[in-house]
Amino acid sequence: MDFKNKVVLITGSSRGIGLETAKMFLGLGAAVAVHGRAEESVQKAMRLLGPSGLLMAAPGDVSRPENCKAVVNKVIDGLDGLDVLVNAAGVCFNAAVEDSDEALWDQTLNVNLKGTFFCARYALPALRRRKGVIVNLGSDAGLQGESGLSVYCAAKGGVVNLTRAMALELGPDIRVNCVCPGYVDTDMLRRDYIDKTENPAETEAALKRFSPLNRIATPEEIAQAVVYLSSAQARFITGAALQIDGGTTAGQH
Repeated sequence: MDFKNKVVLITGSSRGIGLETAKMFLGLGAAVAVHGRAEESVQKAMRLLGPSGLLMAAPGDVSRPENCKAVVNKVIDGLDGLDVLVNAAGVCFNAAVEDSDEALWDQTLNVNLKGTFFCARYALPALRRRKGVIVNLGSDAGLQGESGLSVYCAAKGGVVNLTRAMALELGPDIRVNCVCPGYVDTDMLRRDYIDKTENPAETEAALKRFSPLNRIATPEEIAQAVVYLSSAQARFITGAALQIDGGTTAGQH
């Protein structure tokens, strides 16, 4: 796969899956806009990616539509267009229904769903000019329910069906797909979930057992799928929700 002379914006690329995806696109020759909520986190990610004239910083809070517009326009103006938009920015809070208040609902939906929609919305003119691609980050929690994650399931379920609807509306000029990971070994998973439990080792073992493959995915495995869906090799794929979950959505085991 070759992305030379291609421009890629990856929201949420200051860490985790987004950062690994940025690294992969950069290695394939793309000009990459690195995004995170804060300037500091973006600059840290760019240092990790190494010195390159193909990198651009594009920080901003994508939970607000006006910021989505500013981030997208900055990239289009700074890198002279846009070929691929990867909506990887996301948050997840483990909370029972009775413990989920409006603030948690708004934060989860605004980042995961509203941010995805409005970044895509403002990128459309540039993507149409280049016959571009949108790849959204869904989740296995967007394909099935999961106890303790009702709000997150609602957000990611929205992302999955938004992907399908946008694929219908934006074709043939723009392809729109999403990837639906299961548990992925990121700093967010460990810091915000595993390490907060009473027995982190037991929690990690339980997460591994959740998949028939008895392990947690690596960020690289998700990034590879994102890059593939963005490439010419996937030119007849649109409206797909690609499960990369080790079999968690295949059924009970």
